[in-house]
Amino acid sequence: MKVAVFGRTLYSGVLAGVLAEYGHQVYWCDVFLKNTSEHIFAQDDAVKNLLIKQERNEFLRYCTLQDVPLDIDTYIYSFNPTEVDVGIELIKEIGLRTIIHPKLMINASTLGLNGTSKLQKYLPEDHWIYLPDIIQEGNAIASITQAEQLIVGCDVPTAQMHIQELLRPLFPRENQYLFMPILDAEFTKLSISGMLATRISYINDLAVVAEKLGIDIEHVRQGMAADSRIGSSYLYPGAGFGGENFSHDILTLANTVSGTGAKSQLLAQVWDINEQQKELLFRKLWNYYHGDLEGKTVAIWGASFKENTVRIQQSPVHTMLKALWAQGVTVRLHDPQALAEIEKVYGHRDDLIYCTDQYEAVQGAHALCLLTAWKQYWSPSYKDLLQSMAHPFILDGRNIYNPNYVKSLGFAYIGVGR
Repeated sequence: MKVAVFGRTLYSGVLAGVLAEYGHQVYWCDVFLKNTSEHIFAQDDAVKNLLIKQERNEFLRYCTLQDVPLDIDTYIYSFNPTEVDVGIELIKEIGLRTIIHPKLMINASTLGLNGTSKLQKYLPEDHWIYLPDIIQEGNAIASITQAEQLIVGCDVPTAQMHIQELLRPLFPRENQYLFMPILDAEFTKLSISGMLATRISYINDLAVVAEKLGIDIEHVRQGMAADSRIGSSYLYPGAGFGGENFSHDILTLANTVSGTGAKSQLLAQVWDINEQQKELLFRKLWNYYHGDLEGKTVAIWGASFKENTVRIQQSPVHTMLKALWAQGVTVRLHDPQALAEIEKVYGHRDDLIYCTDQYEAVQGAHALCLLTAWKQYWSPSYKDLLQSMAHPFILDGRNIYNPNYVKSLGFAYIGVGR
């Protein structure tokens, strides 16, 4: 098939790369760029390498809308919540082209409930499908290629055959598709995000209680994960979840529930717990120094909302930075990939020092605060930390270190629920 992909999300990159790998002729159009030579996809190294390979094999082509052929079989739209207006303008332009309808139109965007209908009303002749974004950042390709079953929102039965043919190399069996009405699929996507967020906030809430009782939450987490009814996914205490799409889903679902008049307060509480969790490490730092933070230096390892991504939307780092600056603290920040994104938001300022080396960040620091569990942070040179820091204090916001071992080396250590 000839497939046109529109958008610059990680999902759009994975779909473009994977479909091209299986022989579809893919045209990827980033409507946000004027010049296709500017197109750089750097959110995920594995995805980037796949895209480079498929472009070299000529199954993938970057192009503008004007270069997209008229005989495209399938159009895929993948936009973030803030990009809906751009998506609508694009669809209006496509509607002006001399295309033979109906075509298969796939909404792979994160727009919440009725997001597909917002797009569909501008091209009502076509067959619309909703394909939820199931991408896990840091494990992007496998999260779709290894999915056991695919949720597909489809209101037109004839479109089912077309989507199954498009995805046949990935999902060859009929029982791998879970077809349902589009609105049902959109609500299902929000509900999945809500469940995952609930698990995260639940273990974080337990961590607060465990700490007060002198219980190590890691023992509790392992015990819960050992129960086959529960498992370990999204059951790690920390400094709070983030991510633009994930956070948007939680807020959308919470607003939807409250809008129906239902009395459930669960999702609102889940969100509140998460926002409070983002303040947890600062409160621990404040208590450790008895509120005397003026003039101190704090090193932060990790700015992205999770490892293996450059994205910083809703990351705990924002809460931490603002709280530290309000107390007159200088921050020395390191992240393997996200420094450029932080600089776009905060620019250059005297109390924020960008460090390209993680050990450079701890020079003269009165505390090291770990916010993102990048692999390179898991086994640091404790000797170098002791020599470089003004005070050997580690705030472990992801519980990746062994408290007893770290303390035995002469560090003060505080984790989450430990």
